[in-house]
Amino acid sequence: MMKTKKPERLDTRKALSLLKKADILDLGQSADEMRRSLHPEGIVTFIVDRNINYTNVCVNQCTFCAFWRSKDAPDAYILDTKTLFSKIEETLTLGGTQILLQGGLHPDLDLDYYIKLLQSIKQRFDINIHGFSPPEICYIADSADITIREALGILHGAGLDSIPGGGAEILADRVREILSPKKIKSSRWLEVMEAAHRLGMKTTATMMFGSVEAPEDIVTHLAAIRDLQDRTGGFTAFIPWSFQPGNTEIGTKTKGQGTRGKGQNKKRATVSSAATAVEYLRVLALSRLYLDNIPNIQASWVTQGLKLAQVALRFGANDFGSTMIEENVVASTGVSYRVTKEDIINGIKSAGFKPAQRDTAYNILRTF
Repeated sequence: MMKTKKPERLDTRKALSLLKKADILDLGQSADEMRRSLHPEGIVTFIVDRNINYTNVCVNQCTFCAFWRSKDAPDAYILDTKTLFSKIEETLTLGGTQILLQGGLHPDLDLDYYIKLLQSIKQRFDINIHGFSPPEICYIADSADITIREALGILHGAGLDSIPGGGAEILADRVREILSPKKIKSSRWLEVMEAAHRLGMKTTATMMFGSVEAPEDIVTHLAAIRDLQDRTGGFTAFIPWSFQPGNTEIGTKTKGQGTRGKGQNKKRATVSSAATAVEYLRVLALSRLYLDNIPNIQASWVTQGLKLAQVALRFGANDFGSTMIEENVVASTGVSYRVTKEDIINGIKSAGFKPAQRDTAYNILRTF
């Protein structure tokens, strides 16, 4: 019996050409065909969870973030235990199976705080903790003067189940120096993810685009993710989402002077608008085609809205993300799309797919 020839892998030169020049509908069709080959059953998954931000205090003070506060800000907070538990109880009541636990880098929170936080949740609730992005892991490890691997081992033992891909933005240090000069470099983000994978922890990967990066930086980011996945196989999904400039330092310094893809040596750059719908779909489709070793690509209704997320299902996405019972970071920019579980189910159905609720590891729990 003749074997089917495996499609040739996209190299970076071809990927860059597609990103810059490909017809958007042709690119989308290719990504849709790849999605069908990986998920021929026509199922689109989603998860019921809640994004709990345990603190908004952050020493990184990234220019693209509208959520962070200084320690002495009047609206700075650390979530108290009673409020945290109440949020988790409500999540479980609504059929949730996961909490996304993330926060800023608070200078007063030490390793012991995180250990007790995780243990207290696990002692009371049967729920997956998908928490602490790589910048948080690095900050915890550095503050305790231990290695990243040691920190991950301790946190995993205390109850941390998996790690979200936050803090990646663009994995090109030229861009990171503009967006978040105090944040970890791309090599440390990748180091955290590789260490987590080596410990048997699954993670996701993200990309925030549409700020000051050039097309070359997007491809550099995708290449770094694919190379690590080749070595470890630990990424369950990739989530590209577009920068939202509202209420951010980099989005409001000089309105109307967008520098996306320009001024590559400038330390102070500004953008005035988010990526367009076409730009979002172009990056999404390329992500599906380039990341041939990552099984799931997630649509971002949180930044794009329900209708465009439905379109994304024909541009390579096979997952609708989370119901997001609570979301604060994107909402702080002034973008606040809200959808219910029923909205997601109906949206998937009307786009021609079969909706299914999944868990963190992409095991299907229920179909609709």
